[in-house]
Amino acid sequence: MFGTHRRLFHYLAVVALLAFFLPKEALAQKSPPPVAFAPPTLSLTASKSVVTTCEGSAPQVQLNAPATSPAGNPIRYRWTTTSGRINGEGPSVVWDLAGVAPGVYKATINIQTGNIQGECEAFTSTVVVVKGCAPAIQPACPNVEMVCPTNVAVDQRVTFSANVYGGIPLVSPAYNWTVSAGSIIEGQGTSSINVDTTGLAGQMIKATLSLDGQALDCSASCGVAIPLPQAKCRKFDEFPAISRNDEKARLDNYGIDLQNDPTSTAYVVIYPQRSAKSGEAQRRSREIVDYLVNARHLDAKRIVSVVGGARDELRVELWTCPQGTTPPQP
Repeated sequence: MFGTHRRLFHYLAVVALLAFFLPKEALAQKSPPPVAFAPPTLSLTASKSVVTTCEGSAPQVQLNAPATSPAGNPIRYRWTTTSGRINGEGPSVVWDLAGVAPGVYKATINIQTGNIQGECEAFTSTVVVVKGCAPAIQPACPNVEMVCPTNVAVDQRVTFSANVYGGIPLVSPAYNWTVSAGSIIEGQGTSSINVDTTGLAGQMIKATLSLDGQALDCSASCGVAIPLPQAKCRKFDEFPAISRNDEKARLDNYGIDLQNDPTSTAYVVIYPQRSAKSGEAQRRSREIVDYLVNARHLDAKRIVSVVGGARDELRVELWTCPQGTTPPQP
C-alpha cells in the first residue's frame, strides 16, 4: 500500500514541476475553433431561350455556369437535362436539342466543393422553348374576279376591270393586260383598262389579265361581243315637182338600190302642195309605184306609199328600209 502512495506522490510532483516551468501561454492555449465555410457562388446563362427544329444546323444552346469557391476548393460540375444531350464538361457546355419534339425543356447545373472538413453544393437551372418548323407557304394564286363591260355600243370604248384579293400575303400583284382585238388606250398596269373598239362591230373582244410576280400562272379573262350597227331606214332621194323624165331617172337609181337588198322595203312619202287639187298626191304616188313595178320589176308588196302633211310645194321622199327597221314617220 505504501508503494502505491509513493508512486502517486511521484506523479503529482512531476505535474507540479511541469506547471511551474511551462510558459503561461502554453497553459492558456485551448482547442482550435471550428472553421466557418462560405457557400460557393453559381450563375447560369443560356445563349438562346427559344430554338426551332428547322434551323440550318442542329438546334443547340450554349450554357455557361461560372462558379467560385471562397475557400479556393476544387469545384465539381454535374449537368442534367429533361431532354437533349449535354456536350462537354465543366462550367461551359453545349446543350444539343436535335431531334427533340416541340416543348419546354430544363437544364440543371449542380456543383459541389469542399474538403475533408465538409462540403457545400449549389444548383440552378434554365429553360429553353423548342418550336417546330412553320409549314412552308405553298404558292397560291389570288382570286381574280373579272368584270366585263355591259351596254356596249358600236365604235365606243369599253372598260374591263378585275377585283383581285387573297393569295400569298405581302405579294403585291403586277397587272398586265392583253386584248384579242382593239387597243388599250388607258389603264395598263392597273386593275382597270379602257379599250378602243373602233371598226370592230360584230367582233368579239377578249381581255386577259396576267398577274406578274406570282409563282404560278395567275391569269383570268372575259370577253364581250361588239354589236353590229343598228339598221335604220335610209333616205335615198328627195325631190320637188320635176319633169317626168327626171323623175324616171331618179326612180331607176332607186330601183337598183332596192334590188341590191331584196329584203328591204321601199317607202314613197309624198308631201302634197297646199294649193294642189284634191287627189293630186295619190295620183303622183300611183305613178311612182307603177313605174317601179313595171319598169324596175319590183314586187308591189315591197313598196309602201305614204301621204304626209301638206307643204308650200310638193316634195317626194324615197326611203330604203332594211328588214326589221322602223319606217319613216312623216
